[in-house]
Amino acid sequence: MSESEGRREQDERHDRSDPDQRDDEAPTEVSFWTLVISTLGAAIGVQSRANKERDFRSGRVAPFIVAGILFTVLFIATIAVVVKLVLGSTG
Repeated sequence: MSESEGRREQDERHDRSDPDQRDDEAPTEVSFWTLVISTLGAAIGVQSRANKERDFRSGRVAPFIVAGILFTVLFIATIAVVVKLVLGSTG
């Protein structure tokens, strides 16, 4: 058995034996600030397992997609403005 297969099997056993993980949990509503924090965490690639699980429990993906798209547009616009300011001040 390869190392990756062993890890996958261990993860599957952990998922089945986790008493806190239930399929019958009701979706929870995600607040605006929770959505912002999750989006920023995803943008830089750092998010705790608890936050990820909370986000998935919300049961709705649309707010996260919209927040991700808005963040991306704002990020690109900010970079464009900074570049224009820097290039404008040099010439």
